[in-house]
Amino acid sequence: MTQSLLFGAFLAALFYVLIPGPAFLQLLGIGAGQGRKAGAFFMMGHLVGDLIWSSLALIAIVGAKTIGTLVFDLLGLACGFYLAWIGWSAVNAKPKAEGQALVVVERPFRRGLIFGVTNPKGYPVALATFTALVAGSAGALDFEALPVLLVVSFVGFVTADIILIGIIGAGTVRRFYRAHERLIVRCSGVLFMGFAAQALWHATPGLLGWRKA
Repeated sequence: MTQSLLFGAFLAALFYVLIPGPAFLQLLGIGAGQGRKAGAFFMMGHLVGDLIWSSLALIAIVGAKTIGTLVFDLLGLACGFYLAWIGWSAVNAKPKAEGQALVVVERPFRRGLIFGVTNPKGYPVALATFTALVAGSAGALDFEALPVLLVVSFVGFVTADIILIGIIGAGTVRRFYRAHERLIVRCSGVLFMGFAAQALWHATPGLLGWRKA
């Protein structure tokens, strides 16, 4: 196993987490509104999904098997409805008490877990990211290398999580978020509903048999 392969796996995991998406927006709201601890719990839950999708991506790269489209169509449908619910809740959010954050996630770990596992883009994004950064060392890829690559990827995920938690918990970010919380939450809600529509748009044709082979 080469150093370039290990470094590529680390960078792939790092970039996979740092690429902005629905989870990033949710983390911004939780971390800036409820603090670093809540944001950390969200990312801990999301880490489970990161490990699942990166494992499947690495297995596919090795060439053992690929996952059928039905699995991702079902995940896309579930994720679409879930994101739509979160978006609608954000657009219509009202503070429960004076001085409290507009949106309060009572179980951030569970929210992160659901986000990570049901993300229909998790596999293709992980596959594209890992392929781009480890393809140059494809000759060294085999099943015996997978455990080490997963450990290196885990380190990359945790490093990225620490970076994000540090950013969203910073005083400047939290002050800006609180000063413009209503606008940010409303706009995030609209974006979530847009992500939901996109997920449903891509999942429905496959489930109805309309997608061309």
